Amino acid sequence: MTLLILWRHGQTEWNAAGRIQGQTDTPLSAVGVEQARESAPRVAALGPTALVASDLTRAATTAAALAEVSGLPVTHDPRLRERSFGQWESHTHAEVTQRWPESFARWRRGEEVGDAGVEEIDAVAKRMVAALQEAVDTAAPDAVIVAATHGAAARFATIALLGWPMDLAPTLGALHNCHATHLRHDPVRGWTLQAHNVS
Repeated sequence: MTLLILWRHGQTEWNAAGRIQGQTDTPLSAVGVEQARESAPRVAALGPTALVASDLTRAATTAAALAEVSGLPVTHDPRLRERSFGQWESHTHAEVTQRWPESFARWRRGEEVGDAGVEEIDAVAKRMVAALQEAVDTAAPDAVIVAATHGAAARFATIALLGWPMDLAPTLGALHNCHATHLRHDPVRGWTLQAHNVS
């Protein structure tokens, strides 16, 4: 069986300030660099055989910390990027609430936003699943694949891979910086959730 580890990037200054990042290419903060450095050996201990990452700097830098301790090359895939939040990017939640109150309320409920150029949930899930399934399909049997990615993108990918209704996404707790979701893929049984939000 294949083990897929969805590993969220380290903290950024925008994370700390509560600013919505989406696909804005923000770097790791000093705290985030340290988080990646401390987390990488724990992920390496799981015996990864392949390492893929979003091409956004915060995920790529996090993946580089694992590459350094594991010796694995990193493949960057733009399909693993965070959900695009359109016009909301760079704004705090308070600012978005003030400017887009109705659509932000829909987002808080886990519904489609339908405003401000925010990427649809289905589109995020489909591109993430395509990238991750490709990584699984091209890996050796019993591979351990680490995907350095982003919080919302990882959540929607998890729900989609498990075949759960997407309206259950809000019930899957937020993925913390440098924490991971572990999924196993059996060629017969399909995907199962092994762990969520583990450091």
